[in-house]
Amino acid sequence: MQIQIDQARLIDELQTLATITSVEPSPEGTAVTRIVFTPDDLRARTWLKSLAQQEGFTLREDAAGNTFIRWQGSDPSLSAVATGSHTDAVPHAGMYDGTVGVLGGLEALRALKQSGYTPRRSIELVMLTSEEPTRFGIGCIGSRLMAGVLDPARADRLRDLTHANDDEASTLAAIRTAAGFTGPLESVKLPPNHFHAWVELHIEQGPLLEREHIPIGIVTHIAAPASYRFTITGLGGHAGALLMPDRKDALCAAAELILSVERHALATRAIDTVATIGTCDVHPGAVNSVPSRVALALDIRDTDPARRESVMQAIRADIADIARRRNITIDEQFINADAPAVSSPHIVQTLEAICTAEDIPYKTMVSRAYHDSSFIAAIAPIAMIFIPCRNGVSHRPDEYAAPEDIARGTRLLALALAKLTSE
Repeated sequence: MQIQIDQARLIDELQTLATITSVEPSPEGTAVTRIVFTPDDLRARTWLKSLAQQEGFTLREDAAGNTFIRWQGSDPSLSAVATGSHTDAVPHAGMYDGTVGVLGGLEALRALKQSGYTPRRSIELVMLTSEEPTRFGIGCIGSRLMAGVLDPARADRLRDLTHANDDEASTLAAIRTAAGFTGPLESVKLPPNHFHAWVELHIEQGPLLEREHIPIGIVTHIAAPASYRFTITGLGGHAGALLMPDRKDALCAAAELILSVERHALATRAIDTVATIGTCDVHPGAVNSVPSRVALALDIRDTDPARRESVMQAIRADIADIARRRNITIDEQFINADAPAVSSPHIVQTLEAICTAEDIPYKTMVSRAYHDSSFIAAIAPIAMIFIPCRNGVSHRPDEYAAPEDIARGTRLLALALAKLTSE
């Protein structure tokens, strides 16, 4: 099949989308902040929909704001083949995370259409709501709701973490309604067999493809995170007057706990086990005051949930020992745990066969960052296509993917969509 990707148009659209942000230019690169349901996010949505309408594709938006761009197939009774990603961005991020999958998906559809191809199954490009957890504290809200793995009532009660107020206007329910996305969130869940297959194009967000000079990664597994919060309570006091033998320093206990997390994650000797203490809130936070309370947030990820839990059990044993020795208390709060996702062997084999036929070097690999595909996997066969990103950098203004890598990944996506929609 002769499919031509318009690389110049695709890169121009990625650059245009990157200007829809309130962030000032950064010496590090293109800095983008686009938080879900803010004016910048809504402007980006309007712009994306205008591109789709220019091509004659149909549009649908659900109550969560997920946007479905549909190219009707010759047999609309069949379940659709889909692709998609997100356009929201964490503060001071880069311009490729998520956006390559959305605009690359649109370019794949345009390239197929311009080649004269007529899909048997309909093809849907989905721009998913709130992949990033910045505003509501939980990622992939749109895909979780589509898959039915997030309770709609709980979702509507989520609070806006970007504002300190605690009134009713700060809930997801109020904010999505104000943005024009109304109706019950129960309606977002897709019916069984809505998707025949799902393929997401994404930058790797890691260094392996670039390091090994391989242009394409085919994702076989997506690691899953679990989140916990620990509150350590000791005894505070004057930094000069409270004698060392009498101290119950909460921050010293926190330091031991942090090192425990690192030690037990390393002890698995599994490259897919990672654990991070990402925040440390110290009270009262004064240089001349002994810390009396510390709150830590833990993110632990693995492709094997049993191994992930074994690390947690080892950490808990250390917590009990730290609390006893230091005569302090450590309370654990469970936040969330997701299941790992496994790609469809059939879709993986389809991607491998295309790469072989097109003489594209590739490697099968694990995604250690989670994506919307992690949750779509609950309702459809999935796989992901990775392209290299410079130095493995992501969520920073210097995030970068080369135009030729973006175009290559987009062409592979187009060929895969054509193959899957003909089944």
